[in-house]
Parts: sequence; C-alpha cells; structure tokens
Amino acid sequence: MFTGLIREMAKVVSLNNSLLTLKAKYSPKIGDSIAINGACLTAIKVTKDTFTVELSPESQEILAMENYKNEVHIEPAMMMGDRFEGHIVQGHVDCLGTITSIKNNGNSTDFFVSLPSSYAKFIIPKGSITIDGVSLTVNEVLKDSFRLTVIPHTIKNTLFKTYSVGSKVNLETDMFARYVYNMFKKEDDCKMSWNDVDKIMATY
Repeated sequence: MFTGLIREMAKVVSLNNSLLTLKAKYSPKIGDSIAINGACLTAIKVTKDTFTVELSPESQEILAMENYKNEVHIEPAMMMGDRFEGHIVQGHVDCLGTITSIKNNGNSTDFFVSLPSSYAKFIIPKGSITIDGVSLTVNEVLKDSFRLTVIPHTIKNTLFKTYSVGSKVNLETDMFARYVYNMFKKEDDCKMSWNDVDKIMATY
C-alpha cells in the first residue's frame, strides 16, 4: 500500500532485460515492496549504494518503460502507524495515459491526459488519480481524457518537468471508484451515474 507522495527521485544505474538497478538515499531490504513510477516492485538485490528490482514481461508490456531512465519516482510501501497523506494507492498500474496538452497558467500548469475508454469510467471529478506514482486530483473529466492542475513545486520535484505532449505515463485509477463501479454494475454495463453514487453515499 502506498500514498502517492514521492519520497525521492532515484537515479537509474541500469536497465538490463528484466533487472532495474537504482541509486538512492533510500535503501530497502531484500523482499521489500517499493513503488517505482507508480508500479509496485520487489527489491531482489541490495548493495551499499544501489538496489535492484525485477520487472516481469507483463509489467514491461503495461508500463511506460520509456520513463524508466535517468530518474524515477520512488515511494517505499507504507508501514503500520505511518502518517497517511495523498490517497490509497495499490501500486497496480491500470493502463497508460498520453499527455495531449500542457497549458501554463502562471502559478500552475494544466496537463490534459487521455486514456483508454475502458478506464475512463473510473475517472471522477475531484477524485484521485496516480500519474507515474504521483497522487493528484482530477479537476475536470472530458470524453476519454481528464485535466490536472499541477503546482510548480510538484513539477520541479517530479518527472512532470520532463513531460511533453505525447509523453506516456503510468495510470492507476482510484481504488474506491473501481470498487463502487463493480459493486453496482449490471451484467452488460454499469447503469448508475456518479450522481446516483453520491446520493447513495449521502445516506450513510
């Protein structure tokens, strides 16, 4: 379990076949889970200055592998009693998103991200989304895309400073949105709107 708050930018030492080796201040133990660009991976080797994780073929097919170079986001798994910030993140990447537009607003920047239509139903206005492991709030939902407003601090300290139109990113939709959808979906499709869900939640 993670929070979507990036603890450190780690340097990529190498990516050979399925083995990704990183240099970071954080040093996991063998077997520890760690989110790297939002994907939960397991440390299989640890040295004085580096640690190595393994990416399965399935992971490499799902993830935006072009972002596993130079620097990557890392977040260790939460421990019992840790302060909870961000939102609940599982480290299970759903799909790839594509940045379609970037608009500078002076004190913030809007990023428009498209995603496969099969996952668009999990994007909720003012809900949470994880972009390459970064917990963010969805400001606007469009057809098969959504808008994020990102502050300068986040851009400066994450991979957002390297993104451009056309960049691919790892997306993890909100866990609760997925659960609610599956709870109320019909055999053919979900017939409930998010307004219906809001009314149900308001009764509790």
